Amino acid sequence: MDVLTGPLLGTDSNPRAQTRLYRGNTCVSQNFAVAEISNHLAEPESVVWLDLCRPTAADFEMINAEFGLHELAVEDALQESQRPKLDRYATHLFISAYAVALNPPDDRLKTSEIAVFLTDKALITVRKDDQFDMAAVMARWDATSDLASHGVAFLLHGLLDHIVDGHFLAVQRLDESIEDLEELLFDDHRSQIQAVQHRSFQLRRNLVILRRVALPMREVLNSLLRRDLHVVDEAMTPYYQDVYDHVLRVTEWTESLRDLIATTVETNLTIQANHMNLIMKKVTSWAAIIAVPTAITGFYGQNLPFPGAGTHVGVLSSTALIAVLSAILYATFKRRDWL
Repeated sequence: MDVLTGPLLGTDSNPRAQTRLYRGNTCVSQNFAVAEISNHLAEPESVVWLDLCRPTAADFEMINAEFGLHELAVEDALQESQRPKLDRYATHLFISAYAVALNPPDDRLKTSEIAVFLTDKALITVRKDDQFDMAAVMARWDATSDLASHGVAFLLHGLLDHIVDGHFLAVQRLDESIEDLEELLFDDHRSQIQAVQHRSFQLRRNLVILRRVALPMREVLNSLLRRDLHVVDEAMTPYYQDVYDHVLRVTEWTESLRDLIATTVETNLTIQANHMNLIMKKVTSWAAIIAVPTAITGFYGQNLPFPGAGTHVGVLSSTALIAVLSAILYATFKRRDWL
């Protein structure tokens, strides 16, 4: 009996839902009505994928009767900003994960949350927004259809592999951005100080976000590889291990980039301090040069007679003294690289 009735009658009436049916190594049907899922699950060796985009509580009421989803898992799927995790329930597993992308032109790291319900014969993906590229996941499934006989483990692997590849691509682009920042940091003219500060802050923000969504994926993959969950069979274990290795590399790369951007910020501050010290040396040197004529003219400005007072010789001698002493100071400061 079909229990899925109401808002999710099918993909034609509800474009927010996508479906696929696998038997063996073949996708035998797709974009069928959601109400047909009950019949397909009753068929032997059938595996169903259901994708929901921005579902409502009413949508979950319709599918809960079929899949027996736990109320806490449904609550997590409806709410946003969940931590990446894997929860185990009596009839299913619940996974929360994030896809990431760097959006031009400011290269802000955007996250797209996705919740996954995993049963013995079905994979249900719940997208919190339409930014997640599910078409790319389906293309990955089609490209590795020889693994489709492994059921939900095959579907879940394609999804997680796509998500982690997105993490890897993001950290690679962030690494390239830091290299560009280093070149800007040592610009001889130092005309990009404000740009360096702004980009440093943006990169640190992106790395914090990436670390927040990528680091917990290690525990998710590690839990899936546990044999007591009976999700990943022996044939699929190397594929999940490969995704786990990518997760480790992303997290390690992210940590190293965080240290690198912190060093870059410190270097930028050091360069600014050194540049300020150089300016202060120049200002002080010019002040010393200016102090010479000020001292001489101030001294000769006393109401006391001095050699050459009231004569052209006195004026010329004082002027020559100012020029000579100023030239000596200038040469001295120049030799010491103060000017």
